[in-house]
Amino acid sequence: MSQPFIDIQNLSIRFGPQQVVKNLNLQVAAGESVALVGESGSGKTLTARSLLGLLPEGAVLTADRFTIDGRDMRHASRSDWRALRGRRIGYVLQDALVSLDPLRRIGQQLSDALSAAGHRGHLQDKSIELLKAAGIHDAESRLERYPHQLSGGQRQRALIATALAGTPTLLIADEPTTALDMTVQRQILQLLAQRRRDGHGLLLISHDLAVVAELADRVLVMRDGEVVEQGHSGPLLNRPQHAWTQRLLRAVPTPATRGLRLSAAEPTPLPPRPTRSSAPLLEGIGLHKAYGDRLVLNDINFRLHAGETLGVVGESGSGKTSLVKVVMGLTEPDSGTLLLEGERWDRLPEKARRARRARLQLIAQDPFSSFDPRYTVEKIIGESLDSAGIYGDARRQRVRQLLDEVQLGDRFLQRYPQQLSGGQRQRVAIARAFAPNPALLVADEPVSALDVSVQAQVLDLLADMQAEHGTALLFISHDLGVIQHLADRVLVMQNGQVVESGALQQVFAAPQHPWTQKLLQALPVIPDWQPANAY
Repeated sequence: MSQPFIDIQNLSIRFGPQQVVKNLNLQVAAGESVALVGESGSGKTLTARSLLGLLPEGAVLTADRFTIDGRDMRHASRSDWRALRGRRIGYVLQDALVSLDPLRRIGQQLSDALSAAGHRGHLQDKSIELLKAAGIHDAESRLERYPHQLSGGQRQRALIATALAGTPTLLIADEPTTALDMTVQRQILQLLAQRRRDGHGLLLISHDLAVVAELADRVLVMRDGEVVEQGHSGPLLNRPQHAWTQRLLRAVPTPATRGLRLSAAEPTPLPPRPTRSSAPLLEGIGLHKAYGDRLVLNDINFRLHAGETLGVVGESGSGKTSLVKVVMGLTEPDSGTLLLEGERWDRLPEKARRARRARLQLIAQDPFSSFDPRYTVEKIIGESLDSAGIYGDARRQRVRQLLDEVQLGDRFLQRYPQQLSGGQRQRVAIARAFAPNPALLVADEPVSALDVSVQAQVLDLLADMQAEHGTALLFISHDLGVIQHLADRVLVMQNGQVVESGALQQVFAAPQHPWTQKLLQALPVIPDWQPANAY
């Protein structure tokens, strides 16, 4: 057997006395796909960055063997690493919008990547070839665009194209499909699979175990800097031996997990929700909305009852966020009617809406961006009680009660957003949303960027809070697994229209519209895994 491209033995990474990666062994051969999986803080990304010489300042790396492309890199210089990056190892980060330079056109960034890899002449032609190889149609016109002028999937493809500019032997992909729509995710997975078939190695960093099942030959499961289990992907993901791997798999939302607590060590039922009301809490009738000649909502009709969860799915640009803005009263429909608790909610002066705004609350996808960084947790939650007229000691008591309900406690009262983990910030966002006892929660992609174990905790928390308070939930997501786990009914949107709707089991078990069928076909799954009764 030829020497693997990556050959690491007993890798450790420290920050002072803290050891964050412990005694890790990793081999990746050309044409092989290896995945590192685990929750945030498990050491996945640090391990990947060590292979590029990009560890943060203060990190100390030791290893019995640290060989890349046949070279011992333990004492490599900066020029040694520069010769390796791009040419021998490509790196694809999670967020293309952040990773690409917002001030430079896509063509300029590809030319830079090609030049850094040693290419000379015909850079535009080579850039077009890279974009086409990444699956971008009309590549010539995309060269002149800035990153913000591309869709999420196009940006991710452009980022992959820059990583492939040096025809690297190994591609490191760090959460390359997180927060992408199902159809776009499917396209990126097919692109990565094709690179592997072409003989390129792939090191995949992911918390999405279904994506790992589809792409990886071998899997290393990490927790607290250590590999707790490893092996070929099929046996490991279908019959995991370690309790932590089993727990990660059980946390994946699927139709089989409906009614079960995702974050529990053993299958445990969720509390029953109150019986739904007969009259709709929220009703949309013939909603239309256009921006110029672009129709973003086209004859939208739906009903949502108290205590019920309505899932809304669709790709980027399907109208999901436009619907959220109309429901929240942040923009007005051009025509149609929106009723909240049987009374008109659309096209009202804000003064008329203000007294009723406490009845509906929003949980945003990125709570960090929606929090004032100067506010403590106590003030972030407390400000949502202004609309309910709760002040003084009653406010302080209510904030503490909510922190207990979201399982944080009063030790978080004086913390700032930047001092919280992603899961803790989302719990604070949920506490803030529930503070004024709303009748309706609008959740816009609230778990799309969370690790599977943290996502499980947040989904369980939402189910608990919904059961306790009887709150209706309008849940927007591109993750069909989450929708199948959570929703009672579903709206499937495409190009501003509802193409299919109904009871969740009916729509997903026997989809009638081709777009619904395509979405379900794009959903990655773990073959033969039965979380509800496997253990």
